[in-house]
Amino acid sequence: MRFSSPLFHYIIDYIYRIDYIYRIDYIYRIDYIYRGNSAFPFSLYYMFKILIVEDNLNLQKLYNAVLRSSGYTTLVASNGAEALEVLENNHADLMIVDVMMPIMDGYELTDLLRKGGSEMPILMITAKGEQADKRAGFLVGIDDYMTKPVDEEEMLLRIKALLRRSRIVSEHKLDVGGTTLHYDSLTVTANGEETTLPKKEFYLLYKLLSYPGQIFTKYQLLDEIWGLESESDNTLNVHVNRLRNRFENNADFEIVTVRGIGFKAIRKSDDGK
Repeated sequence: MRFSSPLFHYIIDYIYRIDYIYRIDYIYRIDYIYRGNSAFPFSLYYMFKILIVEDNLNLQKLYNAVLRSSGYTTLVASNGAEALEVLENNHADLMIVDVMMPIMDGYELTDLLRKGGSEMPILMITAKGEQADKRAGFLVGIDDYMTKPVDEEEMLLRIKALLRRSRIVSEHKLDVGGTTLHYDSLTVTANGEETTLPKKEFYLLYKLLSYPGQIFTKYQLLDEIWGLESESDNTLNVHVNRLRNRFENNADFEIVTVRGIGFKAIRKSDDGK
């Protein structure tokens, strides 16, 4: 017996999709815990936090599951106003945003962020596929555009490309003046000398130097670098002090304490900016 009804295929596709969400979320949780105990290498994308702004709860859960299964950390919001509140208290490396949302739509949110000086990569996902809608998105400052229904693999590829373009390197290497951080070997090369760092020290330095001049709270750094292993502020302070001692004579950067908030790395060539 053959089933050719479009409704039948829609129902089957829906069942598989829901099953996929729960299976991926489960796998992500197990993998996250396992990697937290150092059973797996630290994922390159684990440090990258993506904000999902989508009022459709099913799609929000789908994007969340797909991104987490690929090693990204996620934040969620149901409209532009909620997204602004989330960004007030959290750092995000990239934002996925829907257009049509209550209270504040994707166009208005993007426009506000760009006018406020944010250079965060923005991927707009919407049911609107007209050229005029795409043009409106690019005019307010989005970086890329996808039309629903979204192909998850294509979305991940576009995210990777946006992160690469925004100087959050996916080539496992970061250059800061004459200093180079090699992600695969956990080494820092400066003045012809190569230093191998302990894992957490390297991830901390890599995160700070990926965003020179940007302030990270202690909570953000503990959450992103230590994850489920998060300990006290003292753990972070010890690692920062070790990095300062190692690179006290480095001519390219230094780590600065922002009293009462956290830390930032500055490029010495940028006069502290």
